[in-house]
Amino acid sequence: MAKSEGLLGKKTARKGTAAPEVRTGPRETGDGDGGGITQEEFLEGLNIDLAHEYAAVIQYRTYASQVQGQWRMELRQFFEQEIPDELGHAQILADKIVALGGTPTGTPAPVKPARDSREMLRNSLEDEIETIERYVKRRKQAEQLGHYGLAVEFDDLIRDESTHRDEINMILKRWDTG
Repeated sequence: MAKSEGLLGKKTARKGTAAPEVRTGPRETGDGDGGGITQEEFLEGLNIDLAHEYAAVIQYRTYASQVQGQWRMELRQFFEQEIPDELGHAQILADKIVALGGTPTGTPAPVKPARDSREMLRNSLEDEIETIERYVKRRKQAEQLGHYGLAVEFDDLIRDESTHRDEINMILKRWDTG
């Protein structure tokens, strides 16, 4: 069958040819290692990420209230400033879960208790590192499933979490050097 120019200058098949396949259900794709992920598994992963963002909000709020010692005001301000970022991340994740046909969790991941300011910082650093690792993985999964816009949003989330990680590292270095 002959092809003609479409509105956007692309070659299109004329009447009587098959339309391209459009996927509407769960899609499974390879992850480069021979495995795959379904849309349902991806939504489960997003809900894990959401639960950790909720936990980060609670943890930072709790730490801001509990912090004591000579660095109380600086650390309180630091923890409080992280809360809006984590809430924003939770909003992005919850909205995407709904847009992809899932239901956002309302349950946070466990919050790590801390005995002192240094432990608060180390717990926070550990959480930021784990979050970055999860988001790098989730970004790849989003791209594999064809959710390219979400993959780009994960780039922004990874940047934010990397900045948080770097800030905590700097505070801990200052702490250790006096």
